[in-house]
Amino acid sequence: MARNLRALFGSNERVGADEAFTNREAQWRTVTDALAEHLARIGAPDFDIQDLEAPRHNVLVFHGVGGIGKTTLSRKLEAALAASEDRPAQWGEPTWPAAPRLLPIRIDLARSAGTDFEHLVLALRTALAGLDRPLPAFDLALGRYWEHNHPGEPLEDYLRRAGLAGRAGRALPGQLQAALGEAAQQLGLPGAIGSAAGQITTAAAVRAVRERRATARALAGCPRLADLLEAEPDLEALSYYPHLLAYEIDRLPAKKAVGPIVLLDTFEDTGDRTNRDLERLIQRVVWLMPNALFVVTGRSRLQWADPALQGQLDFTGPAAWPQLAAHIPTARADRAGTADPTGTGTAEPAGPGNQARTAVSRQILIGDFSPEDCEDYLTRRLTADGRPLIDDQLRRTITARSHGLPLYLDLAVLRFLEIRRTRTPEPADFEHDFPALLARTLQDLTPDERHVLRAASLLDAFDVPLATAAAGLDRQAAALRLIERPFVREHEAALWPYHLHAVVRSTIRRADDHTDDRWSLEDWQHAAARALDALGGQWTAGRDAGGRALLTGCLRQGLVLARDHRLGLGWLADAAWAYISDSVWEPIAPPAPAAFTGAGQASGHGPAGTAVLQTPADALVEALRTLAARQREHRTHTADRLTRVIDSRLLPADLTDLALYYRAKAHRDLGRTDASRQGMRQVAAGTTRLAPAARRGLAHLARLDGDFPTALAAAQNLGWAGRQHRVLGDLWWVHAEMDQAAAAYEAARTDAEHHGVAGEAATSQAQLAFVRAFTDPQAADDDLHLAEQLLAGLDLRATTLTTRIAALVRDAGTPGDTVPERADVLGAEVRASGVRAAEAALALAICFHHAVLDDPDNQSALAIAIRDLDHLTRGRDYAYYTDIATFMAGQELQFPSPARWYDGPDQVRDRWRTLVTARRTHLRL
Repeated sequence: MARNLRALFGSNERVGADEAFTNREAQWRTVTDALAEHLARIGAPDFDIQDLEAPRHNVLVFHGVGGIGKTTLSRKLEAALAASEDRPAQWGEPTWPAAPRLLPIRIDLARSAGTDFEHLVLALRTALAGLDRPLPAFDLALGRYWEHNHPGEPLEDYLRRAGLAGRAGRALPGQLQAALGEAAQQLGLPGAIGSAAGQITTAAAVRAVRERRATARALAGCPRLADLLEAEPDLEALSYYPHLLAYEIDRLPAKKAVGPIVLLDTFEDTGDRTNRDLERLIQRVVWLMPNALFVVTGRSRLQWADPALQGQLDFTGPAAWPQLAAHIPTARADRAGTADPTGTGTAEPAGPGNQARTAVSRQILIGDFSPEDCEDYLTRRLTADGRPLIDDQLRRTITARSHGLPLYLDLAVLRFLEIRRTRTPEPADFEHDFPALLARTLQDLTPDERHVLRAASLLDAFDVPLATAAAGLDRQAAALRLIERPFVREHEAALWPYHLHAVVRSTIRRADDHTDDRWSLEDWQHAAARALDALGGQWTAGRDAGGRALLTGCLRQGLVLARDHRLGLGWLADAAWAYISDSVWEPIAPPAPAAFTGAGQASGHGPAGTAVLQTPADALVEALRTLAARQREHRTHTADRLTRVIDSRLLPADLTDLALYYRAKAHRDLGRTDASRQGMRQVAAGTTRLAPAARRGLAHLARLDGDFPTALAAAQNLGWAGRQHRVLGDLWWVHAEMDQAAAAYEAARTDAEHHGVAGEAATSQAQLAFVRAFTDPQAADDDLHLAEQLLAGLDLRATTLTTRIAALVRDAGTPGDTVPERADVLGAEVRASGVRAAEAALALAICFHHAVLDDPDNQSALAIAIRDLDHLTRGRDYAYYTDIATFMAGQELQFPSPARWYDGPDQVRDRWRTLVTARRTHLRL
């Protein structure tokens, strides 16, 4: 295993510093599948090395963000293909045929490696020198090129300087000379002139190749050799010589046959989007050597299948490179082929001879390490006495921060060694971003691309127009180039399809940026303002067609920008009102801000995790977070958090009313009737959007007190804005006027659907199911089913509790049913919610169940249920529920509540008692 010299020399101790390698099993399977198909294709009877028009299938690309492990993968592939014993233990056995012998040739194209095109061609030929035989056609052309371009320079010296002077490299000059001598002999030229390529004149060689096919079979069998020899022996001609190399490989005898696998690493260093000279030459080599498999590793996808590059490259378009196209239909894994081994949505079709083969993408994004891979990497990277030097807790911290990026793990290891010199490293030491990671990310981007990247780092997700607007550019070219980079991930079905790799994003925003074009605090602030305006523009333009997803998406991102950068609310106020109008309550507020050195303006948190409210955005975030969280937490927390928002006095008047109204609702749910009434009156007296809702709230409070005439009078004028039909339904059912209540709830649901308010429709339907459960259990089944459908995707805790209580009412009195046990389980959830309306309704449902049972042995259970209900409501809201429970039991009221019934208690008693007897009759049938 290779040694990690940086780590080895990072400590005075003798630290185990093996180069850890995590499995990359999926990539290995992709290589083996591609190689098996390649070998089958070139071994087919109809394969023709001289066919220069057939599509090429001899390229496999692994691309990914800097530091993801591409070079390590390339090296491991080279070793595994060269010798089976060098294959990592995790990798499976190869699946290709035993012959021909594989010949891996790895060429590092990094600028630091100094690899130019001449070096690349010589590396290919040097690797083949191990065959111990000349390759006459290629060697004749190469010898002529060398004498013309390196007069007087021995090839041996060049190979030594270029690092190609291994055993095979030392053999190459002799093979070249032997080839030239053989060519002179076969071409019938004077023997002496075969000693140097320059002495074989072009005219004589070409004439001999064209005319003496019988005596120069090896040379004359290559129909394009004469043309290449006639051409000026410059770099352009050299780029066509690999055709001769492919020809020589193709005609090797069976015992000498090889299958070259050329691993081209660091491909991004071949040039950029405006300078493709070296890429053009390399692409030509790939095209002219279809019997070699090229495995390319680099930061970006190859664009060779893009027809727009015609003229910049020789061979372009999907017809030329069918497996490099940007979007290839996925091959189904059930078409008698293998399942997708890469996790990239591709699948290998059945055998290589299948003419109906489905195109399979050969451009594979190398993904991040899994947490298990990160753990394995850190465990084996540094050791002392055979044990991991980095302990479990530190490994977990580093893994979490890395988001699976190997470069981060590598930098964390070096940081560990640095800190360990003076003290024991702690988890807090790795809440850290590395400037080196930022430098690696930015190094090959243009200035405009870096500008867009920084702007995009402000956003959780983006599209090209949004990133361009945030960067303040008037052209999209830089954003279009940026989204092709491997650190930009794509999710086509998302509202905004692109997002940055998590570590890259956090590093750009938080690491100390020492680059020449780094942003100042003002630059970050201006970009955040532009991004917020752009989000607002997208929401405004698409609010009618974009639906709830666009609203919540814009709000989530906009709230972060406004809060973390102390921006004004602007369009966020209108969006907040649109958010609450549907009563859906999906989580919308962003998480607590982390430190941000880029803008340096993020809000913080106070004691015990409470948000510090310093700006209107802080207050709005806290208000919306509270409203969503109330569906999952006790109402006391809701009231307390909204009180902090109100007391901060940061919100404008209409949004302050929003906090006042929902705090009043929380007070009502908690049984704090006076406090609730005070808040409702304050909002109802104003002219904000919640004034009608507050008037509805006052009607509800009158109903809770049992003042039904007042509640009815208030309900008559509420209209749709005040949810008039639902308020009337709430009044009718307590009077046991179930048909009228059901009609009111149906009308309420219809109104809600007409106005597109999903939460109100679900709530009205749940109430409909509740009242129907008293009169028609079978119809209630259908109502509950519809309520569950309407609740799908909504976060309405109180409404969900209503449906579960309705299910108990539907089953009330059923012999052998587990209504009491179910009620006990549900009671714990109801009490945890702090919603008194649900608690009182559940107690009333239990009373109905025991009243229906009509069993003398059940009388004590009924008495206990009524007593529990009385304890829950006496002297408080819903006190009349005890009256209703007594009416159900057919008993006389000893201590009637102060309720003011529409038509007097006797009529109400009769109707409730009739519901009980009707259920008994139903159960007997």
